[in-house]
Amino acid sequence: MYDYELVAEILTQIETAVTTLIERFSSISSASDFTDSTEGIEKLDAICMLLIATGESLKKVDKMTDEKLLATYPEVDWKGVKGMRDIISHHYFDIDADEIFWVGTHQLKPLLISSQKIAKHLREKTSQENK
Repeated sequence: MYDYELVAEILTQIETAVTTLIERFSSISSASDFTDSTEGIEKLDAICMLLIATGESLKKVDKMTDEKLLATYPEVDWKGVKGMRDIISHHYFDIDADEIFWVGTHQLKPLLISSQKIAKHLREKTSQENK
């Protein structure tokens, strides 16, 4: 068994990061918004840092839960999110702005919703155990 409260806290940190990512993407309308200016490149750097942190935190959750928790929420490609972390971390100079743009426009909201749902379920389990 794992510490539901600790995993819920990590998921709350992920929610915060993903919410920030969604905000940062709000002014991006195409991948060229990342590559056509210094400000765009800086925004891409900041977004990539949060994507790394999110992927790393999900790896931690997976390890803490023996890879069972996230698997019960198949609406998100958890392997893809964690893999994105590896790609950005290990191949930073080869990052494809189009791919980062696609992630921002297609995968962040489902990730946020699922993270919130999982954290809520874990908090409910914690409160039930404390009764």
